Amino acid sequence: MEKSAERRARAVRRVLIDLSPLRRSRDLRLLVLGELVSVLGTQLTTVAVPYQVYQLTHSSLDVGLVSLAQLFPLIGGALLGGSVVDAMDRRRLLMLAQVLMACCSAGLAVNADLGTALWPLFVLPALTAGFAGLDSSGRGAIIPNLVQRSEMSAANAIFQSLFQFGLVVGPAVAGLLLAGAGVRFVYWMDVASFGAALLAAFLLSPQPPAGAADHRPGLRSIVEGLRFVRGRQAIQGAYLIDINAMVFGMPRALFPALATTLFGGGASTLGFLYAAPGAGALVGALTTGWVSRVRRQGLAVIVAVLIWGVAITCFGLVSWLPGALALLAVAGWADVISAVFRNTIIQQAVPDALRGRLSGLQTAVVTGGPRIGDVESGAVATAFGNTVSVVSGGLACIAGALVLARLLPGFRQQRMLEHPPEHPPERPSQAGHESSLLVIGGLGHLQQCSRLDLEHSWRWRESNPRPSVHHQGFSGRSLLCFSQPRRSRKQGADRLSRCLMSRLAPRPGQVVILLADARHRVEGIPGLTDL
Repeated sequence: MEKSAERRARAVRRVLIDLSPLRRSRDLRLLVLGELVSVLGTQLTTVAVPYQVYQLTHSSLDVGLVSLAQLFPLIGGALLGGSVVDAMDRRRLLMLAQVLMACCSAGLAVNADLGTALWPLFVLPALTAGFAGLDSSGRGAIIPNLVQRSEMSAANAIFQSLFQFGLVVGPAVAGLLLAGAGVRFVYWMDVASFGAALLAAFLLSPQPPAGAADHRPGLRSIVEGLRFVRGRQAIQGAYLIDINAMVFGMPRALFPALATTLFGGGASTLGFLYAAPGAGALVGALTTGWVSRVRRQGLAVIVAVLIWGVAITCFGLVSWLPGALALLAVAGWADVISAVFRNTIIQQAVPDALRGRLSGLQTAVVTGGPRIGDVESGAVATAFGNTVSVVSGGLACIAGALVLARLLPGFRQQRMLEHPPEHPPERPSQAGHESSLLVIGGLGHLQQCSRLDLEHSWRWRESNPRPSVHHQGFSGRSLLCFSQPRRSRKQGADRLSRCLMSRLAPRPGQVVILLADARHRVEGIPGLTDL
């Protein structure tokens, strides 16, 4: 009985979210607390603004245009904010972002108090989106410095659970408050949430970025961050597959129209539609104890996006509200799994000196994609109807994921990196000599190359596998490269240089020893006494 209970306890721990990073880091606890309160308030405003716009205009296209107005400030704020994040104390930037976003929410509240005008519902959320890019870039750059590398997936899962908790509770509470207290109270609640987030950021320890003295924010800095993405298929795939899913498979702009027409409800039904994806995502985030054991993270992202597309397609074909909410919950579950792995892929592949800029780019992708999707779904719904818009978007999401999986084999075959890119593992050397590999063929033929060159070649090979070679990750055999003996030393060296990336198995009669250790091990081997 005791063994059975222990097995059940271990199974539960493997499924439930890992909270161990919170126990080890005070700053992470403060960051989590501030994010929780801020997300709850932000979701109140996220529901209130489109609700007000639809009540004034009765147009899904106008709701989509509100999101479009936020797109360019969001992208500009995220990219420029990421550049600033790599040059200044990230704690101070978080505090500044909270103050600026609180002022925008206060402006929405004043607009509701004085008599609702339409233009502030376009301008103020756009400004908030720009400042939110700065906030998200700073948080994304701070997280990897607060946890161990092996805990990065768990930390991302914690923040995803917070965000999804806000997506569940925030819209549901917003729907109830809109029906009862009104939009003014909702906006003032958002202002108070930013105050709590400001206090949490103030209590953080200083978070200076690495190499800040040599970095100046600006256009050149942004271009440097974009140049880093070029040629790295794992990072490219993480960005592009999320854009595909959010642009084609996010019918968020249609929720107000669907709530009042297809499902015959009002503000409460709208709140449930907004909350359903967050409910499924919250369940997914709270059951992410298994994500740290997944090695093929790129493939996991692809599968999750395919599940998202299928769920959205089925949602467009259902007119029964409970069934529609269940499908949106499944889509949310798939989205949070994809987000955890995408964040981990990007954070592990980027050095700290560039992490702010790449976090800014990620923020622009994650939050800009849905806004483009709002315009796309609203335009298609205006031309062909709500059902066609939702179903066609889900099918396009599935097709896009399959195309990206085919075109980006480096993303499809991506595996969890064991070491940070800026600090490759060092091997000890002896007697001041460069650590090298000595490859001795079956006939006593000597081949020699730098260990550092081999390690860089193997690390590049692991991060950028060729689709024609079966990718098996790091192992004792995969880290060794052998060559058949040749007639001359030059031919043997050429042969060795050509096979640095191969997966050749050890051949009979060959041995590999460190050059630094070779001087006391070559006695008695003909032809090697001249070392």
